[in-house]
Amino acid sequence: MLNGQRAAWIASLRSVVSLVVFAAILLAAADLLACPTCKDGIAQSDPASQAQAAGFFYSILFMMAMPFLIIGTFGGAAYLSIRRARERQSDATLELAQ
Repeated sequence: MLNGQRAAWIASLRSVVSLVVFAAILLAAADLLACPTCKDGIAQSDPASQAQAAGFFYSILFMMAMPFLIIGTFGGAAYLSIRRARERQSDATLELAQ
């Protein structure tokens, strides 16, 4: 791929990924707010129940984010490793051609 084509492909990929993530957040928002434990805890007026509901809420968000964070970390590391290897390979072929 030429650099211009590569940049356009990356830009389009970023926009598609952004749209998918945005749609997933919108679809999951109603489910997150409908958690029965959180809903009941927030409905009560004492601060201890509200703190417990907030703790449940953040623990659910943390558990939902971990798979994406782990897969994204390993995927990013693999992508960078492959990209650097390709750059070294192209540099080596350029040196041999000279």
